[in-house]
Amino acid sequence: MGWVLSEAVLALEDGTIFKGTGFGHPCEVSGEIVFNTSMVGYTESLTDPSYHGQILVQTWILIGNYGIPPFSITDEFGIPLHFESQRVQVNGYVVHSLTKHPSHWSNQKSLDDWLKEQKIPGIEGIDTRELTKKLRVKGVMLGILKVGEKIDLEEIKEKVKKIEDPNERNLAKEVSIEKPIIYENGNSTKIVLIDCGVKFGILRNLLKRKCDVIRVPIDYPVDKILEFEPSGIVISNGPGNPKKYEETIETARNLIEVGLPMMGVCLGCQILALAASADTYKLKFGHRGSNHPVIDLLTRKCYITSQNHGYAIEPKSLEGTDFNIWFLNANDKTVEGIKHKSKPIFATQFHPEASPGPYETEFLFDLFMKEVKNAKR
Repeated sequence: MGWVLSEAVLALEDGTIFKGTGFGHPCEVSGEIVFNTSMVGYTESLTDPSYHGQILVQTWILIGNYGIPPFSITDEFGIPLHFESQRVQVNGYVVHSLTKHPSHWSNQKSLDDWLKEQKIPGIEGIDTRELTKKLRVKGVMLGILKVGEKIDLEEIKEKVKKIEDPNERNLAKEVSIEKPIIYENGNSTKIVLIDCGVKFGILRNLLKRKCDVIRVPIDYPVDKILEFEPSGIVISNGPGNPKKYEETIETARNLIEVGLPMMGVCLGCQILALAASADTYKLKFGHRGSNHPVIDLLTRKCYITSQNHGYAIEPKSLEGTDFNIWFLNANDKTVEGIKHKSKPIFATQFHPEASPGPYETEFLFDLFMKEVKNAKR
């Protein structure tokens, strides 16, 4: 498609207005404005269900240079290699400079054309450094992104004062599946994957380890889960405030009592903590990017991890529970992982599957499968 210049504005709830050039679909959206520090991996980030309800800001200066690959590039299980779900999940996209003419052997279309198809608006040409510093100092904010013609700034300023906080909704249910999906891999080991907005990378890492995966909705009852006779349970990543998912927290509480091997990732980590009567809180500006260092308190090793979460576990609330802190963030000392004191149950705030990012902690899937194997004896 040809490049057509459009007017665009990003309005923050504190009254700040950023004017730029629009791309993608011309429309108006609202959401929580968050930033990601990754240099690459925008196709994975844009399709990550954990961004549902949010307007994503990229801190890296140039975005879109390698274009968009086709969904037809898949792994041995038929899962797309460069995407984390079937569609773009963000409400809107904010970049400093958008590449108009991408170059890569797998490029099928430009980022602009893809967002047009997905009906997602974007804005470029604004000072993303200034915007990121504002979010870092004041915390994440709600905002409106509008792309189109003849934008009324006064109208936008009034609207932004009244927009809904997406974290008050059950965002995870909006991106979860409606009924179970079974991925047969010719193995007697069955893993139930509770889909809170699961990334393809998590599903791929389980299938790579030669198990059958039964993917169930976020609100699937515990008795129905146990009817599958699973060898282990994984609670996935997902968007929103973990305290909104009371049904899933209760399910996790019951599954902890059963004692099956369990693994939680990101939102799944928070849900397990809440199920153990610990508490969670909202981070000022979250952890989103591919370069977050975490420290393993058992080995004192430091790993560089991929992260995407706006909530964290209150460390003092773990006192008196059956969980210990396992990983800490090396930057701000927040909890990045927990481990049950006596049962084969653990969870991390970071993403061992990466997608995008480093694969240094992919061994955690091996550790989980080792626990599954030991429990079957």
